[in-house]
Amino acid sequence: MLLSKGFEIEMYTGTPQGDIVGLSDQIVASLDGFVREPDSRNVEYITPPFYQYDQLLCELVRPRVRLRKYLKRLGNYTLIPGSTLSAGGSNYFYRSDPNNPYHDYIEQTYGTKVVTASVHINIGISDPEVLMRACRLIRVEAPLYLALSAASPFIDGTTTGYHSTRWGIFPQTPANVPLFESHAHHIQWVEAQIAAGTMQNVRHLWVSVRPNGDRRPYDLNRLELRICDLVTDPIALLAITALLEARLWQLIEDPRLDPLESRISATSVSEELIALTKENEVAAAKYSLDAPLRHWQDGRTILARDWISEIYQEVWAIAKQRGFSCFLSPLLKILREGNEAQQWLSLHSCGLDVRRVITQASLAMQEQEQELEGKLCVPLIG
Repeated sequence: MLLSKGFEIEMYTGTPQGDIVGLSDQIVASLDGFVREPDSRNVEYITPPFYQYDQLLCELVRPRVRLRKYLKRLGNYTLIPGSTLSAGGSNYFYRSDPNNPYHDYIEQTYGTKVVTASVHINIGISDPEVLMRACRLIRVEAPLYLALSAASPFIDGTTTGYHSTRWGIFPQTPANVPLFESHAHHIQWVEAQIAAGTMQNVRHLWVSVRPNGDRRPYDLNRLELRICDLVTDPIALLAITALLEARLWQLIEDPRLDPLESRISATSVSEELIALTKENEVAAAKYSLDAPLRHWQDGRTILARDWISEIYQEVWAIAKQRGFSCFLSPLLKILREGNEAQQWLSLHSCGLDVRRVITQASLAMQEQEQELEGKLCVPLIG
C-alpha cells in the first residue's frame, strides 16, 4: 500500500537564449491541463494523484513534451529551468489576468517577489488528525526538502548569495503560522486570519507546508509541501517525494515522531519549534545541503546533508518493504553531486556567465524529457 501523490509544477517559458517571455494566456487557452499564474511568464500544470511512482514519472514528463510542441508552434520558445528570473526581468510584473482582483492584490502587495517557479508535492492523507500530525513533522523538517531542491542562485544575471533565492525572498504569509494542534485549531485559526484580513482567502496561506483539500479548511485530504524549488529532473523529484512518503509512513507507524507528542505545553513548544524552523529555513535558503541546521528533536547543530542521510537510513527499510526503494535511492546522487543550484554555481565559478549556465541547463532538461518519454511513456501523437 502506498499514499497517493500529485504535483503542481510551475515553469517559466522563454527563448533558447534564456530570456523569460510571458506566454501563459496563449498556453492556457490552447492546452488542457495548464493554468495561469498571476504573472504571464510562468505556467502551471497539475498531475492527477497516483499511487505508483512509474505512473507519476510519465505524468511529470508528458505535459512538458506537449507544452514544448505547442511552444514550437508559437515560435522559437522553450522551457527555462530555475525558480527565479535568472537572466533578468525582475523589475516589472507582467499580469496574466488584468481583471482578476486577487491578482491586483498580489501585484500591489508583493510585486515580483512572487514571480517564481516551484514544485508543490501533494501527499494524500484522509484522516484530518493524522494529516495535522504529518504537517507538524514535515513543517519542522521542510528545510531539508528545500536543501535538496534548491535551484535559484541567480536573479537578473547575477548571483544573490542564496542557493534558493526564491525562498529567501518569498513573502511567507501570514507572518506567523503555528503548528496546528488539531483540525479544529486549524479551522479556528484560518477563520480568524480571514476575518482579520491577514489572509485574503483560504488559498492565501503561503507557508512551507499546509493541509489542503477541496473545501479548506473544513474538508482536507492531503499534505501540500510548498517549499521546494523547481526540480527539473523528474527522477530527482520522485526521489525527494519518496523520502517524504517514507517519512510519513514512519510517522503513521510511530506517532511519537510528532513534534508535539508528550509535551506538557504544546503552545510554548510550538513557538520554540517555529522559531527554530524559521532559522533553519533561512540557512537552507542560503547554503542548501551545506547549511548548518538545528535539529528539532535535540537542538544539536547538524549539516542538512547529514540530517537527510540520517533520515534516509531510517526510512530505507520502509521504502523497501512498500516497494519504492528504487525511487528513493537517487537521493544519494543529489547528496553526492549537489542540487541544481550548487551545480550551477560551480559552473559559474569556473567562468560561465549566468545566461550560459541557464541555457545549458535548459538544453539538458529538454534532452532528458525526450529520453524519458521515449523509454518509459507511450509516445505522443501529433
